[in-house]
Amino acid sequence: MPYTSIIFDLDGTLLDTLDDIAESINSVLISHSFPSHSKESYKGFLGNGLYNLISKSVPENTAKSIIQDCSEAFKEIYSDNWKKNCCPYNGISTMLANLSNQGVKLAVLSNKPHEFTCLFVDEFFPKDMFRVVLGQRDDVEKKPHPAGALAISRILQSRPEKTLFVGDSDVDIQTGRAAGMGTVGVSWGYRSVEELIENRAGIIVNQPSEIVKHVLSAT
Repeated sequence: MPYTSIIFDLDGTLLDTLDDIAESINSVLISHSFPSHSKESYKGFLGNGLYNLISKSVPENTAKSIIQDCSEAFKEIYSDNWKKNCCPYNGISTMLANLSNQGVKLAVLSNKPHEFTCLFVDEFFPKDMFRVVLGQRDDVEKKPHPAGALAISRILQSRPEKTLFVGDSDVDIQTGRAAGMGTVGVSWGYRSVEELIENRAGIIVNQPSEIVKHVLSAT
């Protein structure tokens, strides 16, 4: 088994968080008399951190101070709505348990703010399932910069070439490749399979169980 560790993206990979994010942002937009967006539209906005998410949601040429105000308002609203509709994708919990039972070290790296990332992991997954959980922090470059992924591999004492990065977007595949890790794109998330192919994902899986098979069968 060449892979000793796996780093997972969170939104669109382990958890379906889209409904609550869309509802919370639309509440902020309406309160500022901005047009709201469909849930499907937000699939294309996610993945590059909160500020970029809000920047894509507000009208073009909105002042940075307004974007920052909307970001803070979103965090306040989202803190009440974050688990109304959120849940792990089918098969995720079984996949994680199988990998953990095989001795694979698991971690999460998200561009979601760090406090929310930890909150979600604590709520939806067993304690100590993930050895490292990191969200977006001011002192670390966010994905696709490899700094966070490489920091996790050091903590896990797993060389990059022995580590898989699993995610649903171009940002995730770019992160894994920049870190010198194997990459897995998941087809059930918020971005298209074509995007994963264009960014040269190592493999693309349609079911969580395929990740287990890939790890256990790889030579």
